[in-house]
Amino acid sequence: MAEDLRAELEKYLQTLDIQTSCVEHPPEVSGAVTKNLFLKDKKKKGLWLVSARHDRQVNLNDLAKKLGVGSGNLRFADEAIMLEKLKVGQGCATALALLFDRDHSVKFVLDQDLVEGGHERVFFHPMTNSATMGLRPEDLLRFLQETGHEPVLQSFD
Repeated sequence: MAEDLRAELEKYLQTLDIQTSCVEHPPEVSGAVTKNLFLKDKKKKGLWLVSARHDRQVNLNDLAKKLGVGSGNLRFADEAIMLEKLKVGQGCATALALLFDRDHSVKFVLDQDLVEGGHERVFFHPMTNSATMGLRPEDLLRFLQETGHEPVLQSFD
């Protein structure tokens, strides 16, 4: 199933003429360039996907304050919700899964360093954690725009 979703993602990126590079690896390899957190706002029931550089510390209380949802209100969302909204399970959260958030119910928070830090490519799982896909930062932003997900840029340093 993940392979079918990956094929759909790759086909979509091709229609946007976005060139990617993909490296296959075992699912347990660590050290990916990004880490991705799927969160919910416990009061307003909003959903958030956060993509940050893998070596960044993401303090959920600080992030909640910055996003205006109130300290202590961000929690990890259930895997069932992630499967429903993004079509990926635990360990496979990725900004690229926003392609499948057709009703735009997931708000997206992006580490501003990923797009402003001078990186040649930013790397995400392509719907499965057994591979890593690299995109140029400007292509990531175009992908987000095309899927209707304007990122909320945050600093995590």
